[in-house]
Amino acid sequence: MLLVTGGAGFIGSNVVASLNEAGRTDIVVNDMLGSDGKWHNLAARQFADFVPPADLPHWLDGRKLDAVIHLGAISSTTSTDGDAVMENNFRLSLRLLDWCAATRTPFIYASSAATYGNGDKSFSDDWSIDALKILRPMNLYGWSKHAFDLAVVDRLARKEKMPPQWAGLKFFNVFGANEYHKGDMMSLVAKRFDDAKAGKTIKLFKSHRAGIADGEQKRDFIYVDDAVAIVRWLLDTPSISGIFNVGTGEARSFRDLMLALFAALGEEPKIEYIDMPEQIRGSYQYFTQAETANLRRAGYNANFTALEDAVCHYVTSFLDRADRYR
Repeated sequence: MLLVTGGAGFIGSNVVASLNEAGRTDIVVNDMLGSDGKWHNLAARQFADFVPPADLPHWLDGRKLDAVIHLGAISSTTSTDGDAVMENNFRLSLRLLDWCAATRTPFIYASSAATYGNGDKSFSDDWSIDALKILRPMNLYGWSKHAFDLAVVDRLARKEKMPPQWAGLKFFNVFGANEYHKGDMMSLVAKRFDDAKAGKTIKLFKSHRAGIADGEQKRDFIYVDDAVAIVRWLLDTPSISGIFNVGTGEARSFRDLMLALFAALGEEPKIEYIDMPEQIRGSYQYFTQAETANLRRAGYNANFTALEDAVCHYVTSFLDRADRYR
């Protein structure tokens, strides 16, 4: 069996869907559903068991698994409860790493591009101890993920027992179906779809940095199908270990993203630029872009979906349908 932690979440439910589509149903989902409708992410899926986080240690006792895909976390970049974030994002991850090392089980886990902070140290996924130590995440979530990356690499350097395969994935700006429970953490495509379809004007932040035009703040937007394809590739390539960026390697602007949304709807663009709130101006990222050479050197050779094609697929296959779920 395969264990997918966070399997009812955004990326996790898409991993489960992809595995189902490939004929696998021997999947165990570890997650909390809560009351925000997250169960819809799994409504069309088939799995062998559903294990709440509190029951996971007991459930794992004596088990043999093909792999652990660890995507569960408190993923909000605005989280402020340090104890809860460290318990969920760091200590639980360590316990799973220990279990996978002891049972010789491949371990694929979610890191984050938030570990790079403001990007002034580049976005290179060099996972040497020295390279990791210079990174300065800007929020609690990013720091918790960075702390785990450091712990993993430190264990490797000390030649401590490790899983037969381990891989950390630094996800950049992933968007696509099943992100609707994320609220303010949803992609701008999902947030603004209803307004764009209704013919309303979309508001984007003005630039408050010289040389960068309004709406030209850039991110590495990657479609969830492409992110899942990398997870699946790692499952099929057990000889590959390391920490890898999961991004397209091409930064695109928020204006580009909204133009793609209007184009997918066949509507004329209506965009207005508003002042960025004072409280976030000092920490706002104007540019993120994954370096993908590490992933390519490891042997991943699939193309990434172009932004316009990804947004069009998202709109026509999910957002503009009565049932938006995969």
